[in-house]
Amino acid sequence: MNDLMSLGIHRLWKDTFVRSLNPGTPQPPGMKILDIAGGTGDIAFRILDHATSIHKDQNTHVTISDINPEMLAEGKKRSLQTSYSTSSEAGSRLNFLEANAEDLSSIPSQTIDLYTVAFGIRNFTSKERALSEAYRVLKPGGVFACLEFSKVNNRAFDAIYKRWSFGAIPLIGQLVAADRASYQYLVESIERFPSQEEFRDLIREAGFLVPRGKGWVDLTGGIAAIHKGVKPI
Repeated sequence: MNDLMSLGIHRLWKDTFVRSLNPGTPQPPGMKILDIAGGTGDIAFRILDHATSIHKDQNTHVTISDINPEMLAEGKKRSLQTSYSTSSEAGSRLNFLEANAEDLSSIPSQTIDLYTVAFGIRNFTSKERALSEAYRVLKPGGVFACLEFSKVNNRAFDAIYKRWSFGAIPLIGQLVAADRASYQYLVESIERFPSQEEFRDLIREAGFLVPRGKGWVDLTGGIAAIHKGVKPI
């Protein structure tokens, strides 16, 4: 689905997202990172690749959390093709947690250095509750980072993109996957998601400090955007 909605470039967005976070540290004990709605491991594996190759970091650990056990099972399977599940000096650099992002009660407060969520938060029932939980589990100075579909910022491009989204994508879902409803839900969930300004304000209202300027970075004309917030020290 992400391939259809991103016109095939969501992988580049994920690479950009992780580079912008620059995760990892050469100093032990490394970072503790929580990747929410990250069942398949796409972001977690990129994070550990970056930490290892750029910072020579063998200690940073990522918890991959998802509400869907089937997605977590896929992530576990994929992790076996990496070195991160078994070969670290400190043991596994990955673990998997079935949890609802709006209730992370299994994670103690102020224990996480970096909280990431990519293409997941628009599906949360209460974005405000999820942001509150993100704020709780992060250490002071910790970073909330979100990559999500957003609002195209050029009127002509927006008209073309919406025609593609609402016209072609549900039909493709029907023809290719015999599942028009899921693809229709996908485009509608993106349309309902707050604008860049509105989501920035939700992050700020949760208690985070947002970057100077707009407070977000648009990708591909606003088809997607990167949002960040820092928990005050």
